[in-house]
Amino acid sequence: MIQRIQSLYLLLIVIVNAIVVFFYDRLDQIANLIKTFAYEYLVFFTIVILLALLALFSFKNRGLQKLLSTIVLLLNSVVLGFLAYTLLIVPGEINFSEKGIWVVVPFISIVCIVLALKGIQRDDNLVKSADRFR
Repeated sequence: MIQRIQSLYLLLIVIVNAIVVFFYDRLDQIANLIKTFAYEYLVFFTIVILLALLALFSFKNRGLQKLLSTIVLLLNSVVLGFLAYTLLIVPGEINFSEKGIWVVVPFISIVCIVLALKGIQRDDNLVKSADRFR
Protein backbone atom coordinates (compact mmCIF):
# COMPACT_ATOMS: atom_id res chain seq x y z
CA MET A 1 0.00 0.00 0.00
CA ILE A 2 2.63 2.59 1.01
CA GLN A 3 5.05 1.52 -1.73
CA ARG A 4 2.88 3.18 -4.37
CA ILE A 5 3.70 6.81 -5.03
CA GLN A 6 0.09 7.99 -4.90
CA SER A 7 -0.20 6.50 -1.43
CA LEU A 8 2.72 8.64 -0.33
CA TYR A 9 1.05 11.72 -1.78
CA LEU A 10 -2.22 10.91 -0.03
CA LEU A 11 -0.34 10.33 3.23
CA LEU A 12 1.38 13.69 2.80
CA ILE A 13 -2.03 15.34 2.39
CA VAL A 14 -3.20 13.72 5.62
CA ILE A 15 -0.10 14.83 7.50
CA VAL A 16 -0.19 18.44 6.27
CA ASN A 17 -3.89 18.85 7.00
CA ALA A 18 -3.51 17.17 10.40
CA ILE A 19 -0.88 19.76 11.30
CA VAL A 20 -3.44 22.46 10.51
CA VAL A 21 -6.06 20.79 12.70
CA PHE A 22 -3.67 20.38 15.62
CA PHE A 23 -2.43 23.96 15.39
CA TYR A 24 -5.92 25.34 15.02
CA ASP A 25 -5.30 28.18 17.47
CA ARG A 26 -2.98 29.85 14.98
CA LEU A 27 -5.61 29.48 12.29
CA ASP A 28 -8.12 30.97 14.69
CA GLN A 29 -5.89 34.02 15.09
CA ILE A 30 -5.98 34.53 11.32
CA ALA A 31 -9.75 34.37 11.22
CA ASN A 32 -10.16 36.38 14.41
CA LEU A 33 -11.63 39.33 12.52
CA ILE A 34 -14.14 37.09 10.77
CA LYS A 35 -15.50 34.83 13.46
CA THR A 36 -17.95 32.99 11.19
CA PHE A 37 -15.24 31.37 9.07
CA ALA A 38 -13.07 30.01 11.89
CA TYR A 39 -14.90 26.72 12.42
CA GLU A 40 -15.56 26.15 8.74
CA TYR A 41 -11.79 25.92 8.16
CA LEU A 42 -11.48 23.31 10.86
CA VAL A 43 -14.39 21.35 9.40
CA PHE A 44 -12.99 21.51 5.86
CA PHE A 45 -9.51 20.42 6.93
CA THR A 46 -10.97 17.56 9.00
CA ILE A 47 -13.13 16.38 6.10
CA VAL A 48 -10.08 16.53 3.81
CA ILE A 49 -8.13 14.40 6.29
CA LEU A 50 -10.89 11.82 6.56
CA LEU A 51 -11.48 11.57 2.81
CA ALA A 52 -7.74 11.39 2.08
CA LEU A 53 -7.38 8.60 4.64
CA LEU A 54 -10.31 6.77 3.09
CA ALA A 55 -8.74 7.18 -0.37
CA LEU A 56 -5.42 5.97 1.02
CA PHE A 57 -6.93 2.78 2.39
CA SER A 58 -9.11 2.07 -0.65
CA PHE A 59 -6.09 1.18 -2.75
CA LYS A 60 -7.72 -1.99 -4.09
CA ASN A 61 -10.59 -0.06 -5.69
CA ARG A 62 -9.02 2.49 -8.03
CA GLY A 63 -12.38 3.90 -9.15
CA LEU A 64 -13.35 4.78 -5.59
CA GLN A 65 -9.86 6.09 -4.96
CA LYS A 66 -10.14 8.42 -7.99
CA LEU A 67 -13.57 9.62 -6.87
CA LEU A 68 -12.43 10.33 -3.31
CA SER A 69 -9.30 12.07 -4.58
CA THR A 70 -11.37 14.27 -6.86
CA ILE A 71 -13.65 15.19 -3.95
CA VAL A 72 -10.58 16.06 -1.86
CA LEU A 73 -9.35 18.23 -4.73
CA LEU A 74 -12.66 20.09 -4.89
CA LEU A 75 -12.76 20.57 -1.11
CA ASN A 76 -9.23 21.95 -1.14
CA SER A 77 -10.29 24.39 -3.84
CA VAL A 78 -13.17 25.55 -1.63
CA VAL A 79 -10.83 25.94 1.35
CA LEU A 80 -8.42 27.88 -0.83
CA GLY A 81 -11.23 30.17 -1.92
CA PHE A 82 -12.29 30.81 1.67
CA LEU A 83 -8.70 31.49 2.72
CA ALA A 84 -8.15 33.84 -0.22
CA TYR A 85 -11.33 35.72 0.68
CA THR A 86 -10.22 35.95 4.30
CA LEU A 87 -6.76 37.16 3.35
CA LEU A 88 -8.17 39.81 1.05
CA ILE A 89 -10.24 41.44 3.77
CA VAL A 90 -7.70 41.12 6.61
CA PRO A 91 -5.42 44.16 6.83
CA GLY A 92 -1.69 43.73 6.69
CA GLU A 93 -0.78 43.76 3.00
CA ILE A 94 1.70 40.97 2.22
CA ASN A 95 3.05 40.40 5.74
CA PHE A 96 2.68 36.70 6.42
CA SER A 97 3.26 37.26 10.11
CA GLU A 98 -0.12 38.97 10.34
CA LYS A 99 -2.02 36.89 7.81
CA GLY A 100 -0.46 33.53 8.50
CA ILE A 101 1.05 30.89 6.28
CA TRP A 102 -2.03 28.63 6.33
CA VAL A 103 -2.94 29.55 2.78
CA VAL A 104 -0.04 27.36 1.63
CA VAL A 105 -1.65 24.18 3.03
CA PRO A 106 -4.40 23.91 0.38
CA PHE A 107 -1.80 24.57 -2.34
CA ILE A 108 0.33 21.70 -1.04
CA SER A 109 -2.72 19.48 -0.84
CA ILE A 110 -3.84 20.37 -4.36
CA VAL A 111 -0.41 19.64 -5.84
CA CYS A 112 -0.18 16.33 -3.95
CA ILE A 113 -3.69 15.25 -4.95
CA VAL A 114 -3.02 16.00 -8.62
CA LEU A 115 0.17 13.92 -8.44
CA ALA A 116 -1.74 11.15 -6.65
CA LEU A 117 -4.44 11.19 -9.35
CA LYS A 118 -1.73 10.84 -11.99
CA GLY A 119 -0.29 7.87 -10.09
CA ILE A 120 -3.72 6.24 -9.77
CA GLN A 121 -4.29 6.70 -13.51
CA ARG A 122 -0.85 5.20 -14.24
CA ASP A 123 -1.72 2.16 -12.12
CA ASP A 124 -5.06 1.86 -13.86
CA ASN A 125 -3.37 1.94 -17.27
CA LEU A 126 -0.84 -0.66 -16.12
CA VAL A 127 -3.58 -3.03 -14.98
CA LYS A 128 -5.51 -2.53 -18.22
CA SER A 129 -2.41 -3.26 -20.30
CA ALA A 130 -1.70 -6.39 -18.25
CA ASP A 131 -5.29 -7.55 -18.87
CA ARG A 132 -4.69 -7.30 -22.62
CA PHE A 133 -1.84 -9.81 -22.39
CA ARG A 134 -4.09 -12.47 -20.84
